[in-house]
Amino acid sequence: MTDALLGFAAIFVLALLRLPIALTMGIVGFIGLGLLRNWNSAMASVTSVIYETGFSYTLSVVPLFILMGNLVARAGMSTELFRAAYTFIGHRRGGLAMSTVLACAGFGAICGSSIATAATMAKVAYPPMRKFGYSDVLATGVIAGAGTLGIIIPPSTVMVIYGIMTETNIGKLFAAGILPGLLGAALLCAAVQYITWRDPKAGPPGEKSSWRERLSAVKEVWGVALLFVVVMGGIYGGVFTATEGASIGATGAFLFALARRSLTWAVLFDILVESARTTAMLFIILIGALIFANFVNFTSMPADLKGMVEQFQIRPIWVIVAICVIYVVLGTAMEELSMILLTVPVFFPLVVYLGFDPVWFGVIIVVIVEIGLISPPVGMNMFVLRALIPHVQMSTIYRGVMPFMWADVIRLAILVAFPSISLLLPGLMK
Repeated sequence: MTDALLGFAAIFVLALLRLPIALTMGIVGFIGLGLLRNWNSAMASVTSVIYETGFSYTLSVVPLFILMGNLVARAGMSTELFRAAYTFIGHRRGGLAMSTVLACAGFGAICGSSIATAATMAKVAYPPMRKFGYSDVLATGVIAGAGTLGIIIPPSTVMVIYGIMTETNIGKLFAAGILPGLLGAALLCAAVQYITWRDPKAGPPGEKSSWRERLSAVKEVWGVALLFVVVMGGIYGGVFTATEGASIGATGAFLFALARRSLTWAVLFDILVESARTTAMLFIILIGALIFANFVNFTSMPADLKGMVEQFQIRPIWVIVAICVIYVVLGTAMEELSMILLTVPVFFPLVVYLGFDPVWFGVIIVVIVEIGLISPPVGMNMFVLRALIPHVQMSTIYRGVMPFMWADVIRLAILVAFPSISLLLPGLMK
């Protein structure tokens, strides 16, 4: 275990020196393998990881889902989702904030990225909330908090990467995320109600819409519903794989954006460049994490953790609680995707050894990432909002996200206590 702990310590030191985390994990993993085995084996392992990652058919799901989300975002679906939610509940206390939650849940069903969801909704939802006198604390807090739904409601890039690293069925992971995602949306709406109950001026009611306006708004979101049903329904029903579903979704999003005349050659070029840039970033981080994972697997850490549990006769549920606490603490100081890629090779063998379902643990991992995205001081969603809404102070955003962070902590506790919530839909899959 000493070798692995020294490796983790080296990563943290290099990260403090501002070396990119992907490069840090790759360097430490390569040197560790060279010292444990030999340099020829280390070089062969690194070469194999780079080649297999770059030519992995399964990993092609990542750029396809990213492309689908970017195409739909440019087609203006986020605005229509927000408008549809607003027509039904915008006239209630905190209604605009709850509309933001529902719009983020809908947008997450076709996006797969928390940061993209938060950035998009900052442009769509923040101006109306300012218009109706919402406090910046509530407005920024709910956008950052609800933006996290983008990675729990399928498709989810984090779930795809977790599934590839642990060889867990991606389709079942997607199915497992639906009910926890809906539970998260409900708890975030409850947090909005709590905030406006304490301070009604923070979220005054908006204008009430007629039923004609509501029906008109619902008709405008048929594209999102159709795309989600076709892609996810096909995956859940066993009609096609997650990779095939991603290609169908990307094609459908392209045709949808084309039909709306929201694509020009310049816009299409920007979408392709942005999708390629995001994909390259994820692949580089993944390659670094896989190199480090190979090093960890050659150390005695996984076996030592199992032996520790047996020696002290620790109940499995307390091991899970300890892992959750470690992740939440790390999430306050580390970038979330790197944190997951760094630690999953250590914790996953222990979780499987204790008899827990890998699909359920994948959902727990994603929920913990959601908490990290809005945990001060380095939650990425908060920095996105600070960049897009520069006149709002960071301290205001910090105060705004706290009730929503606690709502996610409550959801995490519920999912740990009741695994059946996550496993119900995967159990029904063909």
